[in-house]
Amino acid sequence: MRLRQELSMRSRQYSARLKLRMCESYGQDPVVCYEPSDDGLAHGNFIKQSYAAILKNEAWRKRLDKVHTQARSSLPSRERRWRELDSCNSSDALLMNIFCLPGTLREKKLFDLLGVEFNAVPQFGVRARVPLLNGQFDRTEVDMRLGELLVEAKLTESDFQSREAKFVELYRDFHEVFFWRSLPRWEGRYVSYQLIRNVLAAQANGCSFCVMVDERRPDLREAWYAVMRCVRNAELRVRCKMITWQELARVVPRGLQKFLEEKYGIGCNAG
Repeated sequence: MRLRQELSMRSRQYSARLKLRMCESYGQDPVVCYEPSDDGLAHGNFIKQSYAAILKNEAWRKRLDKVHTQARSSLPSRERRWRELDSCNSSDALLMNIFCLPGTLREKKLFDLLGVEFNAVPQFGVRARVPLLNGQFDRTEVDMRLGELLVEAKLTESDFQSREAKFVELYRDFHEVFFWRSLPRWEGRYVSYQLIRNVLAAQANGCSFCVMVDERRPDLREAWYAVMRCVRNAELRVRCKMITWQELARVVPRGLQKFLEEKYGIGCNAG
């Protein structure tokens, strides 16, 4: 994937310039993974101010412990276990770089862009209670909750995942919320399952929903519209939106803009 290759190339240059601790994964298209500094107070995958804020917030700091599921087969062995947010491809790390920066949370334009009450505090890895037909709940994680907004973050992920139709149709409000016969399906599976689940979460919790993607991923935009046109309720459709990282970059502090441009190729003047 072209974006994955670009991010790795940028990370090699970025880490070389700043002499950061990193290594590359095995394979044909190696991915750059960063390690914390010796004193644990800095991490190459994060802008300094965001990482300092994460370390000071117990709930945010727990997100750093998310284990890298492919580390044993794709990365050199280390005394410290590799974490998912070590990867230059981590959409969670990108999300936290932006929303954990103290200056970002003082930018009213950002909250206006997202349609969120000013001064809302981000929560990461939130369990959204989505009701099932049997009276129980799906408690799958949402990447971020900001006030009454649920956020799904994407960067180099191939798609929004898929799941067998028999499982998706166990959601209590599935047939009420969607023109379900028109939802994209492939070989007995609903395509873009994460979008379906998060729209249902927004409906059940009285929230809005936003998926954040890179504008260099038109395939994810097409997948988004394929699901959104199947939402029955116009008011719910309005509460669901897609925003690009490039749009966000226009309303964050200047220092963060420079970091996003150099490390991710996310320019505030793009688009």
